[in-house]
Amino acid sequence: MARLTLEQAATIVDISLAKGREMGLNPLTVSVVDDGGHLKAFKREDGPGAALRPQIATGKAAGAVGMGRSSRRLGEMAAERPHFVNALVGASQGRLVPVPGGVLIKDGEEIVGAVGVSGDTSDNDEAVAVAGIEAAGLSAGI
Repeated sequence: MARLTLEQAATIVDISLAKGREMGLNPLTVSVVDDGGHLKAFKREDGPGAALRPQIATGKAAGAVGMGRSSRRLGEMAAERPHFVNALVGASQGRLVPVPGGVLIKDGEEIVGAVGVSGDTSDNDEAVAVAGIEAAGLSAGI
């Protein structure tokens, strides 16, 4: 059974932040969780607007791994079945944020964790998460 290592998680965080700076994005917060939804690595850049970023980034990641689908897909589910996703948010005590930026981390076909990014547009958050995952030699589940 594959496991997400601390080294891989740290690479995902650092490369995601570097990609955000390269793209000229707003200050970002990056949270990586393992396959059980437990925090593995986390960084928040300096700058304004960061008050809820840790909760949002971690909610994107934890929700993705908890439901086995990206936060983009959870957002699509929310549009189709809003009452169900609202119940999931409550059941997870707010640890599910159904907007893009939460991406599954896969080793082959196995989900080993997820990364959540917050701070810019959801599409940009997702793009830097994918860059971080790929830099760690893993694949992204969008």
